[in-house]
Amino acid sequence: MKKMMIALLAVLLLATPAFAEVKIAYVNLQKALNDSVAGAQAKSEIAAQAKEYETEFKIKQDKFLKLKNELEKQGALLSDNAKAEKIKEYQTQVASLQKFQTDARRKLQEEDGKRTQAILKELSAILQKFGKDGKYTMIVEKSEGGLIYVDSNVIDLTVPLIEAYDASKKKK
Repeated sequence: MKKMMIALLAVLLLATPAFAEVKIAYVNLQKALNDSVAGAQAKSEIAAQAKEYETEFKIKQDKFLKLKNELEKQGALLSDNAKAEKIKEYQTQVASLQKFQTDARRKLQEEDGKRTQAILKELSAILQKFGKDGKYTMIVEKSEGGLIYVDSNVIDLTVPLIEAYDASKKKK
């Protein structure tokens, strides 16, 4: 995909005389996600939710460790039935802890993905408007390792995008 984008850019740049004006800009969407007010707020809220899950996990883990210690200390003194019951409870708590951890991780990832997609959709709408209003031939996303060379004449729309997005959120 990246090679195809570079090839397309090369063709456009080589064919410059055929066009009245080629106007290309780029944007760093990751930076826009991280630096926008909504992106920072989403990140903060997800971190707070992760902290809540961590606290809840710690409480469950403490109960589990208490049961484990009881089993280790009293194991030899317990009857076979009582010992079997404690072992069953221990195994149930192990499974419960693992399930809680897996579910919490999944919920956080889903929430992060949902919020990221919503913000990207709104950023995309603003970029569409930038493209039309600014009469850009192309707006390319700058990503890690994506753009190797950017001429100083190519416009970076990242900061104006963040500002327009934040301004659109204040209106609502």
